[in-house]
Amino acid sequence: MNAIQPNTVKKPAFRSLKAYAFDPSLSLKIDTAGINQLVYKVPWEDLDTGPSGEYIEVVDYDPTVKKYFKPVDLNHPYLLAQNGLDPSESNPQFHQQMVYAVAMTTIMNFEKALGRKILWAPRLLEDRAKFEEYVQKLRIYPHALREANAYYSPVKKSLLFGYFSSFPANNVIHMPDALVFTCLSHDIIAHETTHAILDGMQYHYNEPSNPDVLAFHEAFADIVALFQHFTFPSVLQHQIAQTRGDLGSQNLLGKLAQEFGAAIGNYGSLRDAIGEIDEKTKEWKPREPNPNDYKREMEPHARGSILVAAVFEAFITIYKSRVADLLRIATNGTGILPQGDLHPDLVNRLSGEASAAASHVLSMCIRALDYCPPVDITFGEYLRAIITADADLVNNDSRNYRLAFIDAFRRRGIYPEGIKTLSEESLRYAQEPFLGQQQQDFFGVLLKFLKEFRDATIYTKDRAEIYRLSKSHISGSTTSEGLNKKIVFSMEDPGEFEKLTGLVFLTQNWEQYGVRTSPKYKGPSFRIENLRLVSRVGPDGDQLNYIIFSLTQRAGVIVNEDGTISTYVPDDAQEPPKRGFECWGGCTMIFDMANPSLRYAITKPLLDPDKLRQGIRQLNEKRILKQFRYQTEEAILHLSEQSLYFGAGINNNFNEPFAFLHNH
Repeated sequence: MNAIQPNTVKKPAFRSLKAYAFDPSLSLKIDTAGINQLVYKVPWEDLDTGPSGEYIEVVDYDPTVKKYFKPVDLNHPYLLAQNGLDPSESNPQFHQQMVYAVAMTTIMNFEKALGRKILWAPRLLEDRAKFEEYVQKLRIYPHALREANAYYSPVKKSLLFGYFSSFPANNVIHMPDALVFTCLSHDIIAHETTHAILDGMQYHYNEPSNPDVLAFHEAFADIVALFQHFTFPSVLQHQIAQTRGDLGSQNLLGKLAQEFGAAIGNYGSLRDAIGEIDEKTKEWKPREPNPNDYKREMEPHARGSILVAAVFEAFITIYKSRVADLLRIATNGTGILPQGDLHPDLVNRLSGEASAAASHVLSMCIRALDYCPPVDITFGEYLRAIITADADLVNNDSRNYRLAFIDAFRRRGIYPEGIKTLSEESLRYAQEPFLGQQQQDFFGVLLKFLKEFRDATIYTKDRAEIYRLSKSHISGSTTSEGLNKKIVFSMEDPGEFEKLTGLVFLTQNWEQYGVRTSPKYKGPSFRIENLRLVSRVGPDGDQLNYIIFSLTQRAGVIVNEDGTISTYVPDDAQEPPKRGFECWGGCTMIFDMANPSLRYAITKPLLDPDKLRQGIRQLNEKRILKQFRYQTEEAILHLSEQSLYFGAGINNNFNEPFAFLHNH
């Protein structure tokens, strides 16, 4: 028999790794022990010990005992043969395996929905000539803290997980003084990984310019963690059977970090998307939406839970619609299931529908990030992004997914600004904004340049090369190269471009609006961020080929004692003047490369859009005053821990927002 040639052995598509579906506590309960240990299938890659691969590097150093734990070698033949190490609370090498498996699963879900590679946020440099450098790998420290905390560090480009001794409110719920490792919670790992991914996509969402911004960061991370529960078939089938198909009742799929919540003195999970434990009766009860919560709740986690509940309610509505026919068949049209366990075939069919609905909802939420303004996001704008992104890819919303989202947001009093009705047509951002002849010529130049970028990157799989090509096409090296200079030197009518973007593009006197002069050319300073090529295929086979980038610009503004607004030019080396702060504006620009045109311009304007339409150039005073009040007067009024920690907010160094937000 001829020997097998090496080139006939194909690289496997996936690496299988054992891990917890939720956290170790569920393995100690009779009814959940059988579903809590499962096998994650993550994309195959060549790994070094750690594990360390293309996206992440696990570094297991415990500073409290000043010790490095031996890194796991997932390429060891014995571990390959048995799908990695068995789940263990006491084995640091399994902890390393667990964080790798969940983080890579989260990354895989993002790349599938977005239609492109994930890039981490670059590291900002003091050298203004270089400005930033590429970050190849996100570092994960499974035992970084001896405290009840876990967080993503934008400065270190790392995930830091803590461990602590439990102090439960009820000794029956959790063993007192037991060690709890946050790195063994699927929900916490997925949550923190999502923070890191979102930071790489929308850098300015770390800045608390309104009460929704940090709440959105927290809510979005919770949404991803929650809906990843539905990718575990055995867990889903178990919960469908236990709830008799009613996922709106108490179940594991709507809860986050059960062990962590119990260990820090709660009577249930850390957060619950659909219900809560009654403080008096200690019984679980469904949470009814209250529009007043959105008006008065300022703490980021509590405010974010409103958004999570809205998304989860939309999912429940969609799921019920998808399974209505199955339940009619199973009940002979009565809708009332007979006593006893559900038939296994019905459980499987209900699970399949729940999984499909959850997958689509998660993809809708992730894809929407590309349709959001690059700064100062609100929940209402996120709703518009969800509707627009889904309508772009799915023409026929036969199952009313978009209507389910609109209704769930409405029930919580979440409405976007600037629309007249709450219809799908009103919520969708305007397609292909009207452009005059000069603007058409200008965008023709930009589209030609973007086509060159597409041709250079379309077949590129290497993430470092994608980053390099993106930065080189943004900055260029001469006045005839680079998207930044293309915009400046190809623009014949700055006034029309200002109406489109809401940013300052004057040919002179831009400093009177608080905008710096660019160090690279004689003109107003602005940034181009996140130039990216997107390719997505919808359920009907429709394909989107877009190029997306963001324009951002900052203005130095002063809110005077009498409520009027004046300006100053920001200087990174100096403190802002009294009552002064930097207000950011931005515009997300989406270009259709299949039918070359500007598809969307989604703005958060520095300039007042109503005045611009009248030919008057004036800063957006309404938005500036609203931001100033939130970061100063409202911070003092609410006296929340967050407000006290961030102080006045507008002039503080806000480098580690999640370290405090996640400190329990």
